Amino acid sequence: MKIAKRKVLLLMVFAYVAFSLYAAYNVFFSSPTKVVSRVHRVVKKNTVGPPGGAVAPFIEDEELNPWEEEEVEYNSALNKKREAFQKHLANVNKNKPKRYKVQIWGKAAIGLYLWEHILDGPLHPTDKVAQWREGELQSGKIDFSFYTGPAVVQGHVPLDVNSLVLVLNGREQQKISYSTRWLEHVHALLQARTVSHVAVVLLGNEHCVNDWISPYLKRNGGFVELLFVVYDSPWTNNVDVFQWPLGVATYRQFPIIKPSSQMVTSVRPYLCNFQGTVYKNSSRETLLQVLKQAGLEKDCITTARDKWLPQETVDSLGRYQTALSQSDLTLCPVGVNTECYRIYEACAYGSVPVVEDVQTPGACVTGHSSPLRLLKSAGAPFIYLTDWKQLPAILEKERRMSQDQRMERRKRLIEWYTGFRQQMKDRFTEVIEETFFKNV
Repeated sequence: MKIAKRKVLLLMVFAYVAFSLYAAYNVFFSSPTKVVSRVHRVVKKNTVGPPGGAVAPFIEDEELNPWEEEEVEYNSALNKKREAFQKHLANVNKNKPKRYKVQIWGKAAIGLYLWEHILDGPLHPTDKVAQWREGELQSGKIDFSFYTGPAVVQGHVPLDVNSLVLVLNGREQQKISYSTRWLEHVHALLQARTVSHVAVVLLGNEHCVNDWISPYLKRNGGFVELLFVVYDSPWTNNVDVFQWPLGVATYRQFPIIKPSSQMVTSVRPYLCNFQGTVYKNSSRETLLQVLKQAGLEKDCITTARDKWLPQETVDSLGRYQTALSQSDLTLCPVGVNTECYRIYEACAYGSVPVVEDVQTPGACVTGHSSPLRLLKSAGAPFIYLTDWKQLPAILEKERRMSQDQRMERRKRLIEWYTGFRQQMKDRFTEVIEETFFKNV
C-alpha cells in the first residue's frame, strides 16, 4: 500500500517538473507566432527615440480594416459628387434671372388704372373706400408693391426698397401743390440715401402745361429719372418721358370689366350712346342738335347734363354701364382735351368709340398723328370724324351691318384693348428695368 502511494506521488512530482520545464521553454526560448485573422492584423509601429537616449513611448498597435480601400474609394467618389452638385447649384444661381423691387405710391386716382387695369394687380382690402389698400405682383424681373388710399401719408409707408414710382395729379393748381409736397418728401429720402431711383406717373394738365414738374426731372438737374405723362405732351421723347393713357374714371368707381362671350354675341338694341356734360357753345351741343334734326334720338341713348359732376351715384353709374353694353357705338366729343375717360370705358364694353378727331387749344403737340397720338400709334380700331354732321352717314352704315359683322368688330375691339393694356404693362416694366437696374 505504501509502495502504491509513493508511485503516485513520484508521478505527480514528475508531471509538475515536466510542465514547469515546458512552460519555461516557451517563455525563454520559443519565438511567438502571430496569426493574422481575416478581420484584424497587428502592425507594429517603429518609433524613433527622443533625443538624449530616452526611452521612446510605447505606441499601441492599430487595427486594420480589410475594407479600408473600398471605403476610401467610396468616400472619394461621394465627395466628388458633392463638389459637382455644389458647382451645379452655383451655375443655376449665376444664370438665374435677377429680381428687383419697386414700390408704387398711388397718390392720384389714375394709380388704380395703372395697378388694376394695366398691371392687373390685386388690392387688399377689396373695399374701394378703404383708407389703406395695398397689393403685390411680379412683372418681368420686378416685384412691384403698391400702396394707395387717404391713410398713405408721408413717413408712414413701409419702405423696404430703394426704387419708387410716384403717381401724382398735376391737372390743376391745388393738385400740383399736393404733388409738390410728395416730391419734396421723396427728395429728402434721396438725400438720406434711403431711396436711389424715382419715376413719376403724372395725370398732366389737359392743355399739356406741366412746367411745374420740369425742375424735378433729372435731365434738368432734378432726381426724377422717368416721367410717364397723360396727354400729348411735347416733352415725350421715349427716352425719359413717355406718354401714358388716361384710362377709365377710377375716381368715379368705374370697375374692371371682364370680357365675356355674351358681350360679343348679344344683340344690342341701340346704335349709339352719349351721356355727359354739355358745355355751352361746344361741339357737344352740335352733336345733340344733329341727332335731333336727323331724327336719330330714338336710335341712341342720350343723357345730357349742363353741369359736370365729380362723382357718380350708384344709379347713374349703373345707367352709364347699361348704355355702353346696349349700344354698338359710343360717341366721344372733345372736352377740354380730345382724350377722355369715355374712350377707354367704351373699349372695355366692346362699344366702338366714335372720336371727334380735332385738336383742342393749349400746348399739346400738333401733327398728323395728334391728337390721341398714343392710341393711334397702337392701332386703335376707332371711328374718327372731324364734324358731327358726318354722324348720320355713319349711323346709316351701322344699320346695314349684319349681326355677324358687329360681333366680329366687337371681338376685334375687345382683343385690341386687352393687347393695348398688355403693351403698356410691358413697356412700363421694361423702361423701369432698363433705367433703374441697367448697371446692377
